[in-house]
Amino acid sequence: MESESRKEESLVYSNAATKKARLQSTLSALLDDPILSDVPKKPTITDVETLINLEQGSAMKITIVKMDTTYFDIVVLNSSTVKDLKMSFERRTNEIEQGRLGHRHISWRHVWANYCLCLHNEKLLDDNSLLSDCGLQNNSKVHFLPFVASRVFQKHSRRRKHRFFHGLSKRTVYETG
Repeated sequence: MESESRKEESLVYSNAATKKARLQSTLSALLDDPILSDVPKKPTITDVETLINLEQGSAMKITIVKMDTTYFDIVVLNSSTVKDLKMSFERRTNEIEQGRLGHRHISWRHVWANYCLCLHNEKLLDDNSLLSDCGLQNNSKVHFLPFVASRVFQKHSRRRKHRFFHGLSKRTVYETG
């Protein structure tokens, strides 16, 4: 009895492995087709759904122009926010970097603290604003540029804070002495 159940298990496993291998070969053949050149090499369900929405008109393709004038396209839904665009940018950049250099960690917190996305010299700083409210449309170009926080955002670098408090401590020493 046990030998029969093991044979059945091995048959099921070999059938599943065969089906998976066939599916992978079919998928790779489809992805090599020039018509499907915009589909990533390892597509997820959300990637495919977003591309379908682009074809149906409920998504938009945005070109991100980096500081070295290289660019790449990102597809987001029409109802997306600036945060969604940033997350798509992060995912695409991570894919590109891993393809070139292997596993590499990028501190996106640091990146977004020092750089921003700009549309027609207007910085896209509010993560919750809709892309359509910012003026983004299908085939818009967004630039990735350095960002310097102003006093409006109440942000100062650590060095400036350090100098400020350091100066206060010197004054108190001189005044008490």
